[in-house]
Amino acid sequence: MDRKVVITGLGIVSPLGCELTAFWRRLCEGQSGIGTIGCFDTSLLPVHIAGEVKEFNVEDFVPKKTLRRTDPFCHYAIGAAKLAVTDAGLDMANEDPNRCGVIVGSGVGGLSTLEAQYRSMIEKNTGKCSAFMIPQMIVNMAAGNVAIELGMRGPNYAAVSACATALHCIGGGLRMIQRGEADVVVAGGAEAAVCFLGVSGFSSLKALSRRNDDPEKASRPFETDRDGFVMSNGGAIVVMEAAEHAAKRGADVYCEAAGMGQTCDAYHMTAPAEGGEGAARAMKLAISDAGLNLDEVDYINAHGTSTQLNDRAETAAIKAAFTEEGAKKLMVSSSKSMTGHLLGAAGGIETAICALAIKYGVVPPTINYETPDPVCDLDYVPNTAREAKIKACINNSLGFGGHNACLAMKAVE
Repeated sequence: MDRKVVITGLGIVSPLGCELTAFWRRLCEGQSGIGTIGCFDTSLLPVHIAGEVKEFNVEDFVPKKTLRRTDPFCHYAIGAAKLAVTDAGLDMANEDPNRCGVIVGSGVGGLSTLEAQYRSMIEKNTGKCSAFMIPQMIVNMAAGNVAIELGMRGPNYAAVSACATALHCIGGGLRMIQRGEADVVVAGGAEAAVCFLGVSGFSSLKALSRRNDDPEKASRPFETDRDGFVMSNGGAIVVMEAAEHAAKRGADVYCEAAGMGQTCDAYHMTAPAEGGEGAARAMKLAISDAGLNLDEVDYINAHGTSTQLNDRAETAAIKAAFTEEGAKKLMVSSSKSMTGHLLGAAGGIETAICALAIKYGVVPPTINYETPDPVCDLDYVPNTAREAKIKACINNSLGFGGHNACLAMKAVE
């Protein structure tokens, strides 16, 4: 069995907002969600900026009892999942819960909980932590709590592959529906790593931008003066369904989730393979899996982190996958220039952005593109959104450890 799969619902909790229409408008207007960190004291750190979630009223989504027993990354997952299910018009009273699955991951899980619990033990000079520390911290609790809240009893798990996490979760949902193991899958990722430990760790790697005096311009993918990525919190979930299931209930469809490509660089813990070889293979596999030709792809939502190594390697990968001439014809943009990098949730929010781009015929820009890097010489849709009919696009997610994932999407005719 190889069933057609469509995306019918999107849920976003992000630094650019949580209401889908407002989020899309801000993205297309080129607004930045990056600012000075307000959730903890950054005075001891070299990085003072991040993308914080500011328009999320957690009590609207998470029951009080659950709220006390879960980490913020779970709150974002639950919120995004409920928003996605509402957007899809999915009524669980009319669904077989055993045919509805949940695949939601996170790059690092409950990092702020780990930090707070360890600090408390040290300050109180005890060896005792909260009984809820482990279930608050472990990555799979996002998927588990989403299933509890939605009443979905089908397949349930969490992928963990650093910044490729959410896209691997979505790819897992795609395969699950194609094989007939589920009719509906809620999939994506959530992250709440903007805490002292998280920022300190990525700062020590020299991976983060230190443009503290101008946070809105700190994330500048493919641009000569980029100096690192900007961490963000948030969650993003998509509702995928078998096409016949969506048609039967009269659901509105954003696009088809058509193909998935997954590879590994097997090269380095944090650096991409030279020439982007692994990423290029993932793109070609996704395009082939979707039954597309290379010249049918109109747009790529790039991983585009704003680091020197990633942006050059991804540009090289696109050229390797599409040929130099073919790559120059593509529209390529990095929405991380506005949202920042949601780490394990990045592939979720960027899949949603691709679905919106297909539906509305608008490609969001790469903002802060002022001085082109001569090595990064593709059409990055600089600074201004572009109206364009998109018949097919791909979304790249590349994670520490050499994990490469690519999802191909098609317009539904």
